[in-house]
Amino acid sequence: MEKLFIVIISILLYSCSAQFHLNKAIKKGYVCEETGDTIRITTLDSIPVIVNDTIVWEKFISTKDTIIKYKNVYVPKTRIQLKREYKIKVKTIYKDKIVEKAQAKAEGKKNRPKGNLNLLFVGVGIGLLLSYLWKYAKKSLI
Repeated sequence: MEKLFIVIISILLYSCSAQFHLNKAIKKGYVCEETGDTIRITTLDSIPVIVNDTIVWEKFISTKDTIIKYKNVYVPKTRIQLKREYKIKVKTIYKDKIVEKAQAKAEGKKNRPKGNLNLLFVGVGIGLLLSYLWKYAKKSLI
């Protein structure tokens, strides 16, 4: 009885996507809504005209109309499509952040002053020599 109840509820809660309904409507003869705009283009032209042995340029304005037609259909996206787009955005942001960190780390290594280890060893040797001489000097004075 419980299994039948679960099957009935799942059938009632099942919903179709907008894409399914659009495809169904197109199969039945739905045509996308066509809208159009008129664009008017104005041009300035000039023609040479001879008047009393002189050339005079006459200017005149001409207009041309063009009609642009485009199809206007809005199909809402399903939850799964929105979820996938969001995941892709998050992944790209995360990868960009990792790349920026790696670049900053590489630049930090490049800008780091390069120390000379030989100078470090010489300094440590001089320090040890001075400490030994100090102890020897203390013993000889006492």
